[in-house]
Amino acid sequence: MNTTTTAPAELGTAAGAEQTDTPRRRLRPGRVVLHVFLITTALAWFFPVLWAVVNSFRDYEHTAVHGYLSPGGFTLDNYAQAWTQGEMPQYFLNSLIITVPAVLLTLFLSSCAAFVLSHHSRRFNLVMLAVFLAANLLPPQALLVPLFRLYTSIPLPYWISSSGSLYDSHLGIVLIHVAFQIGFCTFVLSNFMKALPTSLLEAARVDGATVFQQYWRVVLPLCRPSLAALATLLVTWVYNDFFWSLALLSSGDKLPITTALQNLQGSFFIDHNLLSAGSVLVALPTLVIFFLLQRHFVAGLTLGASKE
Repeated sequence: MNTTTTAPAELGTAAGAEQTDTPRRRLRPGRVVLHVFLITTALAWFFPVLWAVVNSFRDYEHTAVHGYLSPGGFTLDNYAQAWTQGEMPQYFLNSLIITVPAVLLTLFLSSCAAFVLSHHSRRFNLVMLAVFLAANLLPPQALLVPLFRLYTSIPLPYWISSSGSLYDSHLGIVLIHVAFQIGFCTFVLSNFMKALPTSLLEAARVDGATVFQQYWRVVLPLCRPSLAALATLLVTWVYNDFFWSLALLSSGDKLPITTALQNLQGSFFIDHNLLSAGSVLVALPTLVIFFLLQRHFVAGLTLGASKE
């Protein structure tokens, strides 16, 4: 009886002794400097965003008289004025027409190419990946003149483009985004598909699955985290594009939402509070997409980072 009652007490004291004997981590000067640098950098990046959001709720006349550091003058009129004066609904629709097809087409074509490069034609895999990535090495500005001439020379039916060519058409903007983004997406997806077990495809072949069925029913469902991560990045890149839309679109009713902020700027006067409200409205869709796909985005980025 004495042994059964004293053994747990001895184990408890031994465990407590081990816990007290374990040394705590000392704060090294390098770690302190790193944390201070990271916090300072985060605040430096976050401050302009917070400043724009706060000023978007303030009246310009109040801030012009009392200054931006003075309290008060809060109103919602800036958002109502930015929505109507900036013609946001039409520009949002244009961005939707460009972004959704560009993202879906890029993910589909890049996943097809990645499947072939990761499981077929292994002799030319490195060459094909180099070809896909070569387009990303050139700055877009260097290709503006040849692309402009190409777009104006390719005819299109008038029911697709009112100009009769790829120039000044949403289809042309979609194709240019697909061409520039497909290389990066193919590179990411091919590396992910190479890590998939080959036994899955072998079992599918034994069951009589065709190549497309192997891609569509076996490989593609396993790539959902990486596809979600790439979709988040692509939506941000395509939605926030300003260069190609301004260079290859001439009709004002076809421009995307990034150009709508120009309607909020006057020739001799700029209401910065109104412009801040318009910027917040423009940034909301990308924030919504990011928070909706945040779990898949993080899973896609960290997948394969640790091995069990």
